[in-house]
Amino acid sequence: NSSMEGDGNCGPGGPKIMVFRPTYEEFKDFTKYVEYMESCGAHKAGLAKVIPPKEWVPRKIGYDINTIDIEIPAPICQVVDGKPGLYTQINVQKKSMTVKEYHDLAKSSKYNTPSHFDYEDLERTYWKKIMYGSPIYGADVSGSLTDEDVDVWNINRLGTILDYVNEDYGISIDGVNTAYLYFGMWKTTFAWHTEDMDLYSINYLHFGAPKTWYAIPPEHGRRFERLANGFFPEASKICPAFLRHKMSLISPQVMKKYSIPFNKITQEEGEIMITFPYGYHAGFNHGFNCAESTNFATPRWVEYGKRALQCSCRGDMVKISMDTFVKRFQPERYDLWVQGKDVGYHPEDSSRQYVAPPPSSKDVLVNKNNPVLPQSFIEAPKKNPKRHPIHKKKGLAVPNTEGNPPPTDIRGEDEDVIQEIPPDVQKVLEEMDLEEEVPDEDTLEALEDIWLKAGEMASMVFTVEQHMSREKHKHVQANKIGKRRVMEENFDIVKKVVDSFDNVTLVEQLQMVDKVVNDLSCACGKIPDERDLISKFIKSTPDGNVIDGDSNENLVVI
Repeated sequence: NSSMEGDGNCGPGGPKIMVFRPTYEEFKDFTKYVEYMESCGAHKAGLAKVIPPKEWVPRKIGYDINTIDIEIPAPICQVVDGKPGLYTQINVQKKSMTVKEYHDLAKSSKYNTPSHFDYEDLERTYWKKIMYGSPIYGADVSGSLTDEDVDVWNINRLGTILDYVNEDYGISIDGVNTAYLYFGMWKTTFAWHTEDMDLYSINYLHFGAPKTWYAIPPEHGRRFERLANGFFPEASKICPAFLRHKMSLISPQVMKKYSIPFNKITQEEGEIMITFPYGYHAGFNHGFNCAESTNFATPRWVEYGKRALQCSCRGDMVKISMDTFVKRFQPERYDLWVQGKDVGYHPEDSSRQYVAPPPSSKDVLVNKNNPVLPQSFIEAPKKNPKRHPIHKKKGLAVPNTEGNPPPTDIRGEDEDVIQEIPPDVQKVLEEMDLEEEVPDEDTLEALEDIWLKAGEMASMVFTVEQHMSREKHKHVQANKIGKRRVMEENFDIVKKVVDSFDNVTLVEQLQMVDKVVNDLSCACGKIPDERDLISKFIKSTPDGNVIDGDSNENLVVI
């Protein structure tokens, strides 16, 4: 049995969230029932609810808080900032606590759920107070509250094709192919995101207060991404997949204003939510509760996973090799895929065709059940990527010290070959590259505000030492900005000074450039000419005699 439920911005003809009430017999085969749900069109909304049959009891002893002997190793304090309707969520890690300690904290006057008439009233309060107070979320706790002998819909072992990751690669990924527990309190939030690799997910609310969910139909995922890119331009420039960071919140009012279709539904204790591939979702907890969740896959997911947009700016993002899935479920496309010739559409975007990212040799070789590289992969043309300018100094080559490969020509397309860099010069350049970048004053103040809201800083007046440290930071940052500005505005003078160097090494020239800019920066309203600048530097003749500062004949700048 199924029905439609929920509210949102989907028009009369748009997909609605479906609610399923299976019998115990229908419930026994997890994969088969998910296929049945999709045959009813449940995946089109991106989210569906399943109300389990009363015969299904995942934990026989119940949920007495005193019997749940689990530690929350890394609770996160969620600090939200932004402007009405558009917010960024920062997670600040707190010290570990037991579930009992977390329960007591969630029920305290500081964090307890405010009084409300109904769910709609509580939702209005959530968006109104989202930037006030910073709740603590007991998220991503490895473990399960489901009895080990439960064989039906056991979240810790669903038995889907995602198990091939463990079978072929020997890899267990916490929360992806193993279960995670989530202990929530009022206003704890999961920001807009799709699952890792655009997988399915299942979420069972073991006990406690409800969750409100928002979901976007997958067919409108690209529209939502374009909207988010416009609202968070800096984040999208840094990482095209920034929504995977789970930091961006957009309110229902803004979604409606920009005609992004979405649905809303409330999950009650004992109910299951299923998210579908490429289904963006977000939500919040109404109060203290505990949910168990993991990811899973079906053959329909493979094309989504193959074309999922990946975050490359963080080292902790989940990436699953698609080799084992393409080989098993798309054998007719496997050779094209490993050669980088698998051209096609994303399942939810027919506006353009593109090549599905091929696997690396590592992805193929770590498959213990298929350890040999396919011939099509070996014969595929190797790409020769163009070096990005930011990674190398223009016109410089790597020194050929003993044991190193010969110098590489890294010139630009229209440059002459430049000789290799001497080791002493390379050392100076490396030191310049490794110079620590000091955060600017605005960034520092923003961080202080986050730490203050998260309880990591006391709200008090700075001590003398703190004030002096801050003033030193201001001076260092202002000096950096000033030197950069002076260099840009007075490039001709700096160049003339540098060009005047004779009989000196490149190392000494590099060191002197900084002195030139410092001198220019210190000039009070008057930029000295190059003769004045040179006369201020230490000067000597080859025989070591000091020359008068007003003379610049036969100068050797050291």
